Amino acid sequence: MSEANNHSEKLLVSELKNGNEKAFRQLFDLYHQDIYGYSISLLKSKEAAEENVQDVFMKVWLHRENLNLEQSFKAYIFTIARNQAFNFLNKAANDALLKEEIFYESQKSHEYGDYSIREADCKKLRKQAMSQLPPKRKQIFKMSRKKGMSYEEISQELGISINTVRNQMSKALESMRVFFQVHDEII
Repeated sequence: MSEANNHSEKLLVSELKNGNEKAFRQLFDLYHQDIYGYSISLLKSKEAAEENVQDVFMKVWLHRENLNLEQSFKAYIFTIARNQAFNFLNKAANDALLKEEIFYESQKSHEYGDYSIREADCKKLRKQAMSQLPPKRKQIFKMSRKKGMSYEEISQELGISINTVRNQMSKALESMRVFFQVHDEII
């Protein structure tokens, strides 16, 4: 990075540290594609990579007052992206539904003889699992997974906290995981 770019980045980070939303937006515009590319290389899923980018910058915004002006901002956000991606992959390794979702994403390009039948069965099961969720939880799940909304967007639209959205998503995924375990013979 040239000295001028480095200086410009430090000014933006300094402004961000003081709560300047325009500086935050400039840093987002400057780095979000790089973070997305890095995230997709680790997670192999567009949706997971997009969510990772949103989580990285949400974390930056929430902890902006703790930013170190002497530290490279780019290195800082790449470290956050890497750590969050690894946490996601560790969670996926222990979560059957998430593991299936990641497997499904990474295997889309492969053809299987009974694939369309299996996919139809899986869709039916997902619908059944979703139908058993409480209405608010189902709404949050659909907003996240079907509409591709971030947790922050969901919280703003529904007027609830991001933590409530996270908790509801966690409970929805757990309910669906249990449902899929019960119906394991079909899958």
